Amino acid sequence: MLWGKIGMLNSFEVTRLTDPDIWYVSYRSNITRRRSDEERKFARATRKFKAEAEAKQFAQEVIEKGFSAIAGTLNPYTPKKTVASTQILDWIAGKHAGKH
Repeated sequence: MLWGKIGMLNSFEVTRLTDPDIWYVSYRSNITRRRSDEERKFARATRKFKAEAEAKQFAQEVIEKGFSAIAGTLNPYTPKKTVASTQILDWIAGKHAGKH
């Protein structure tokens, strides 16, 4: 067991905290910011995850909110996988392995 600022952690939790992020989900919100020249821009954000299952869950939540999303593996993780927005629903459902 390890004691830290957040209390006692077991060895699994310590390993989990130090594991590298492997997956990302990048999404574009349907909320736009208005620039001074009246041009609208979409806000884009990206979150990183340690496991594909976590990335899929987050992508599902993003899509349910009406946002578009893409996903993939972070460098230097191999094999590199990318999931286009047109394939994201199949990926979430387990029907798409990602482009290598």
